[in-house]
Amino acid sequence: MLEVRIHGRGGQGVVTAAELLSSAAFLGGRHAQAFPTFGSERTGAPVVAFCRIADPPIRTREPIAHPGILIVQDPTLLHQVDVFAGLRDDGIVLLNTARTPEELGLADLVDRLESGRVLTVPATELGREHLGRPMPSAALLGAFAAVTNAVTIGALERALRERFAGRVAEGNVGAARAGHALLAEVPAC
Repeated sequence: MLEVRIHGRGGQGVVTAAELLSSAAFLGGRHAQAFPTFGSERTGAPVVAFCRIADPPIRTREPIAHPGILIVQDPTLLHQVDVFAGLRDDGIVLLNTARTPEELGLADLVDRLESGRVLTVPATELGREHLGRPMPSAALLGAFAAVTNAVTIGALERALRERFAGRVAEGNVGAARAGHALLAEVPAC
């Protein structure tokens, strides 16, 4: 079972990202579940959402304490919240940033994880380019599809089009494709 934890701030689409990932997995013939947890329900407050993907039915319902994949939509959380708590030693980290992990003060994390497991995607910029708004979710989910093969980019595009309509749907699809293209050459983990 693949367990994903997504960190971000209220208003960035963290909960929607988990739901879209779950939908894409389901559309690909897999079992999936998505659920959020958050305290203060206001824009800008830290938010965490979870997603599980598996071939057999998923019976567990508790929050994900030891994720195999961590998606961080807002890099300002890196030194405010323990986003790396419980991350498995063979885990993958997708960071929304144009900076390197070392520039973010994450050299210890890079050293702890296997080579090529801490990846950056300028998802906010891709959201601005394709949606006209700084929304990082679709680009990060496209990158997730590229590095995990847990969902296909086609299933993700379908999930985006089912969730959104018109220009918003196509903007999200464009951002997802751009995120996917950035990491398509990275060996799947």
